[in-house]
Amino acid sequence: MIGAVITAGGLGRRVGGEVPKQLVELRGKAMWKHSAETFLKHKNIKAVVLTVPENWQSFFIEEARDLSLIVAIGGKERWQSVKNGIEALPPGISHVMVHDAARPFVSEGLISEMASVLEHSCCMVAKPVFDTVKIAESGFVKNTLDRSTVWLAQTPQAAPVALLKELYEKMQGIADFCPTDEASILEKFGVPIKIVEGNEQNNKITTKEELEFSTFLLNNIRS
Repeated sequence: MIGAVITAGGLGRRVGGEVPKQLVELRGKAMWKHSAETFLKHKNIKAVVLTVPENWQSFFIEEARDLSLIVAIGGKERWQSVKNGIEALPPGISHVMVHDAARPFVSEGLISEMASVLEHSCCMVAKPVFDTVKIAESGFVKNTLDRSTVWLAQTPQAAPVALLKELYEKMQGIADFCPTDEASILEKFGVPIKIVEGNEQNNKITTKEELEFSTFLLNNIRS
């Protein structure tokens, strides 16, 4: 059975405002609810955990009172929030998809494709790069990458629960390793990761400008 952990543990200050980014409303609905509801109604997802900032836990519990999800406290780093979320999953969940609350427009089709790949391999959503990619040092171009081999990481990212728990234990003995996503952990220990192609709709909202653009798209495309 597959569960989902939606990470909303950060404060997202780059967006601005007095509340965490994931509480900013998009078309009358908090950002985190868009993806949470998509996972909750998907036939392959049997449980959903939302990780939230500790000081905001009671607020999120109240916000989620009409949804069948579990609210867990996030950690200092993203991977610690995910670890807490995985620990909060109910018994019987064998695989987990981890998704950023700041990617509110994940589609049911993308989740379905991830679920089918997850039967055979760890996997992640990523989108190909079409622009020429330069490596620079001190403001000067050093070299050009082969863009056919470059992918931009998105979420969901998925793996067996038991495997991630095992790798979290192994991480304890590695100094200065602070992964920014689940794929980084799997890579560190040589676990193959299958790519499922993502899209612009699944981009992460990080800045105020991206929030404004997402609101524009939502109002004009989903009206």
